[in-house]
Amino acid sequence: MNLTTLGLLFASVIAGAIVVEIFKPKKSRNIQLLLTFSGAYLLAVSVLHLLPELFEHNTSQHIGLFILGGFLIQILLEYFSQGIEHGHFHKSNVIPFSVLISLCLHALLEGVPLGGHLHQHAHNALLTGIVLHKMPVAIVLMTFFLQSNMPKQKAYFYLLLFALMAPLGVFAGSFFTTLANYHNEIMAMVIGIFLHISTTILFESSDGHKFSTQKILAIIVGAVIVMLSL
Repeated sequence: MNLTTLGLLFASVIAGAIVVEIFKPKKSRNIQLLLTFSGAYLLAVSVLHLLPELFEHNTSQHIGLFILGGFLIQILLEYFSQGIEHGHFHKSNVIPFSVLISLCLHALLEGVPLGGHLHQHAHNALLTGIVLHKMPVAIVLMTFFLQSNMPKQKAYFYLLLFALMAPLGVFAGSFFTTLANYHNEIMAMVIGIFLHISTTILFESSDGHKFSTQKILAIIVGAVIVMLSL
């Protein structure tokens, strides 16, 4: 198990909290641009790295069902998380625990394939995609907590739980034989999750589904970075 992987996953959430403390962002254009970039990166990583590796090492005719299953699982998770994964939040004095639980399950699932036997390029691409996605999600989540008048100590406790979920997924993928035996199926579900998140971000991050020049550039940069890593 790579300690650097664990550290980066944890640090991405902490970095999001630091951004909130220093800049106190609202639902700003900069956050949406960062989400758009991460969505483009996740989509490109899924299509150019993860899917080819999955089908190269798997001859099962049913693996596509797990990709579809991951897509449907993310729909269910977003029903409870209220769309925080792609920048949606509504100011409220009550924090639904379903939001935190859904995000934690999502982060846990993302981390499991990183504990498996991925090719180094695919591992690095997947890790980078998760880190780039988790940071803006942490920004939105922390902002959501603070705008809900939650005490900071409690907000940081919940954020710490969220930060630990992906490393816990890596740990589970590394040490539990049962999960290792189903590595391809879990990877397929994570790809389905990524496909849903990335496409949703790309279309919902634009007002009226119209793409500004900045967002088009963010999408191109995200995709080109993945292409250059091939």
